Amino acid sequence: MRQLSRGVVQLILAVVGLLWLAPAFGLFVSSLRPDQDNASSGWWTALTNPGDLTFDNYSALLDNSGIIDSFWNTVLISVPATVTVVVVASLAGYAFAWLEFPGRDWIFLAVVGMLVVPIQVGLLPVAKMFGAVGLFGTIPGVILFHVAYGLPFAVFLLRNYFAEIPKEMLEAARTEGCSELRIFTSLVLPLGRPAIASLAIFQFLWVWNDMLVALIFADSQSQPLTVALQSEMRQFGSNIGVLAPGAFLSLIVPVTVFFAFQRHFVQGVMAGSVK
Repeated sequence: MRQLSRGVVQLILAVVGLLWLAPAFGLFVSSLRPDQDNASSGWWTALTNPGDLTFDNYSALLDNSGIIDSFWNTVLISVPATVTVVVVASLAGYAFAWLEFPGRDWIFLAVVGMLVVPIQVGLLPVAKMFGAVGLFGTIPGVILFHVAYGLPFAVFLLRNYFAEIPKEMLEAARTEGCSELRIFTSLVLPLGRPAIASLAIFQFLWVWNDMLVALIFADSQSQPLTVALQSEMRQFGSNIGVLAPGAFLSLIVPVTVFFAFQRHFVQGVMAGSVK
């Protein structure tokens, strides 16, 4: 019975996985079909005649300088915004968890309080401030906004994770004469790798898929891929020949990042569930 129940669970998980991958697979097939085929029939009909699939849409996409520039803008926004949040939140999380300094608890309470502030509340004030300092409509401005709104959750997550590290380990390291920086880099960071990887995945996916912040803070030269695809849809309507490969390009990067860090992500999710 135990083996039977395990087999049923695995079958259900396999079905759920296939259902989850079906839209992505359908998008990929649509990106390989000519416009007239996509307009006349569903993507699943191509499975009966795979010889009609072609990479012409991707060739046209690579010749579209606007889409390619937007793709690299997305990379230039997502990577620094993710790295900055992870680095700053790791340092702050360790400080809030294990360092004594005046007002530590009140400052951490203020950081936690920022979690309840909706992102829409800060759009107009920050836009005015960025306009005054010359950051509005630039890639650094978009990065700073994502960093500012990503840090409260990141600090809260890592502080709580670092606080679970046994105190005796840190005291033993201090007894051996290790500095706080050495303890942080050689002890805390390796132990906190699952939580840091989970945070990096969440932050990267949020920034990569964002369109609201980019619509407001990015101009035509700094717009990411999400805004570029939305602009293509608005200008050309159902231009599947560009939208389908562009959307799949926008999808495959975060999916690849997720599967690359999947092991660390699962460890972070399960952390604390068992002794």
